[in-house]
Amino acid sequence: MSCHDEDCTTEHGPAGQSKLESFLFSCELSSKVPFYTFQGDEEEDLEHFLELRTICLGEGAKEESNVVEVTAMNHQGKTVSVPIANLHISCLPMVSLGEFELKAPVTIRLKAGTGPVTVSGLHLIASEVEESDNMSDDEDDDEDEEEEITPIKPAKKKQ
Repeated sequence: MSCHDEDCTTEHGPAGQSKLESFLFSCELSSKVPFYTFQGDEEEDLEHFLELRTICLGEGAKEESNVVEVTAMNHQGKTVSVPIANLHISCLPMVSLGEFELKAPVTIRLKAGTGPVTVSGLHLIASEVEESDNMSDDEDDDEDEEEEITPIKPAKKKQ
């Protein structure tokens, strides 16, 4: 999913039964603030995801390796830490991660180097769409379709 605004909403039909909202996300890591933990709200019907897009060195970065690591849950529910970028001002000041999506909670850490390193992406919030809302919309759509598809009878010939 790609959005160019600060927030974007996508609704899925009856098969998906979910609503997805996205918001701009950014954090800066440095020797003063070496980690950031992304957590969603504790509401039952919402799932929070962090979609990382880019990691780049900021102004004033030194000639050193800056290693960025994420810690999140794997498919078995175990916490794992994985380095995702090794940036250097002279040869790799920025990396694009595509659409690297992780379910909250996620900790982003500057494992090596002093930064500053900016991590950016999207905060995705998935929520269930209530069936009563879906049903009323579907019924309205069905009525519109019936009106549009009324068959046309041929004209009667005069004798």
